[in-house]
Amino acid sequence: MDFKNRKDLVFIILAGFFVTNAIVAELIGGKLVQFFGIFTQSIGIILWPVVFILTDLINEYYGRSGVRKLTFITIGLIIYTYILITVAINLKAVDFSPVNDSVFLTVFGQSQWIIIGSIVAFLSSQLVDVYIFWKLRNVTGKRLIWLRATGSTLVSQLIDTFVVQFIAFVLPGKWAFGEFIINASYGYVFKLLVAVALIPLIYLGHFAIEKYLGEGKEATE
Repeated sequence: MDFKNRKDLVFIILAGFFVTNAIVAELIGGKLVQFFGIFTQSIGIILWPVVFILTDLINEYYGRSGVRKLTFITIGLIIYTYILITVAINLKAVDFSPVNDSVFLTVFGQSQWIIIGSIVAFLSSQLVDVYIFWKLRNVTGKRLIWLRATGSTLVSQLIDTFVVQFIAFVLPGKWAFGEFIINASYGYVFKLLVAVALIPLIYLGHFAIEKYLGEGKEATE
């Protein structure tokens, strides 16, 4: 790859942040926190809004194929992370290890359930996201960036939130089904509110990329 090609460099930067956020969200996702004293969520939820922005920017400048390729690469790396965690869990710690086997299993064992759920949810939600994004993009053209960004997120995150939380917390017995419905619903609303709040950053990202690449570099699907 020619790193003098500005568009390639931008893709590498966007892809790096995309993959990093996705994998870190898996690793820290076993920690549950309460937001606003109302609902409980995985701490990993705070990283996914960044993925929303990156998905929209990659969609805009690298098209449907760009998002799909990056999605499959990310899933492959998440699976690789799962394998590494499994190996690490099954290697016995020495007696003087500051982190013993029990503590390590508590932290990363839950991450395994989250990773399984995320692989299923991430793949399905990303494919839905890119489909809806381009349906709206073909109608709006370069106008109404906020509409295609939030419209695609509206549907894709409904799938992502409910699928990943069911697999990560209901199947291993961490939440009862009723608790899951309540928390997943709150989580979905939370993601939507954050997505709306981040609309200015999406416009800022568009502005920065166009200043760097020059105008007229958007993808044509």
